[in-house]
Amino acid sequence: MLPIQVKKLNALTGHRDCVYTLEPTHDAGKFFSAAGDGMVVLWDLEKPDEGELIARLNNSIYALHLLPNNLLVAGHNYDGIHLLDWQQKKEVASLRLTTAAIFDIKSVGNELWIAEGDGGVTVVDLSSLTIKTKIHASEKSARVIAVNPAAAEVAVGYSDNFIRIFDAHHYTSKNEWEAHTNSVFTLAFLSNGHLLSGSRDARLKLWKQGDWNLETEVVAHLFAINDIALHPSLPYFATASMDKSIKIWDANTLQLLKVIDKARHAGHGTSVNKLWWSGHRQQLVSASDDRSISVWEIEGLR
Repeated sequence: MLPIQVKKLNALTGHRDCVYTLEPTHDAGKFFSAAGDGMVVLWDLEKPDEGELIARLNNSIYALHLLPNNLLVAGHNYDGIHLLDWQQKKEVASLRLTTAAIFDIKSVGNELWIAEGDGGVTVVDLSSLTIKTKIHASEKSARVIAVNPAAAEVAVGYSDNFIRIFDAHHYTSKNEWEAHTNSVFTLAFLSNGHLLSGSRDARLKLWKQGDWNLETEVVAHLFAINDIALHPSLPYFATASMDKSIKIWDANTLQLLKVIDKARHAGHGTSVNKLWWSGHRQQLVSASDDRSISVWEIEGLR
């Protein structure tokens, strides 16, 4: 493999608070961001200087999720979810779910699974926009959701250090285990069904699909791992950390391939919260507590 080369292409600014989440559109070159300022912004990687304000909500937004029908779901802290027609820049529906923070939102068929700060996972029927069920498996926050459609399974990471696997159709528990020594902040299913997890304990772990035995463990960062982003087509992934760095890994071996940081690459000055690896020229996008979004060109991956 050729040495991996990293170049910072752009820094997108305009948010007035920590940028917490990124969500791709159905166009590989466009994505949304949301932040502690309550703003939802649309960005175009071809025109990075022209962020477009889509909505402004009253509280911080930790989670965005784009539906197949092109409506955008925003998890509005202490309020619930808001469905936004982002092209018309208007709210079309809302649903009060919890007075706690909303940390993650994922689609499973015609349902939304929503991870909440009170430990609940709420399942919402999209057809009627009604609550189907609430899964209360912990008193600690549900932080992240990952969906494995091939096995009809949903993995949820919690602040009680557990990962729990649920049946996507019956909402029943299939497995649970204490995966880390601190909160589980991020999960990602690989193409072979194995599960990657990252935690506040700074460790990256790979769990074998089925029995969920630990396959590999790496002390990956100095501080919390906030997010994992899979490459859109190749066996690589990136991690984002509270230690201000982004790291690129081989998904087959969990070998560290590259570190992106402030000293070497004019990286972020504070915690990196979210990543998105775009199909648009394979550019990697990162969001940070420093209120900025960075766009990275990654070359040398084969």
